[in-house]
Amino acid sequence: MSAGSERITRDQIEAKFRELTGDAAVEAEEAKSQVVTVGLAVGVAVMAVVFLIGRRSGRRKSAVVEVRRI
Repeated sequence: MSAGSERITRDQIEAKFRELTGDAAVEAEEAKSQVVTVGLAVGVAVMAVVFLIGRRSGRRKSAVVEVRRI
């Protein structure tokens, strides 16, 4: 056998696979944490807008009750 035709062992394949999937797992975990952070920020912003719209609507529709003593 020549130097370029060595047999590839199962251990070499497994090591390369772990190396490739390890990098992908790290990148996926980083992306996941960023998505969660952005999702929470958007959720808080939506809740604030809904609160302010509801508050404004409530002020416009609220009745003024006058109590008179007879």
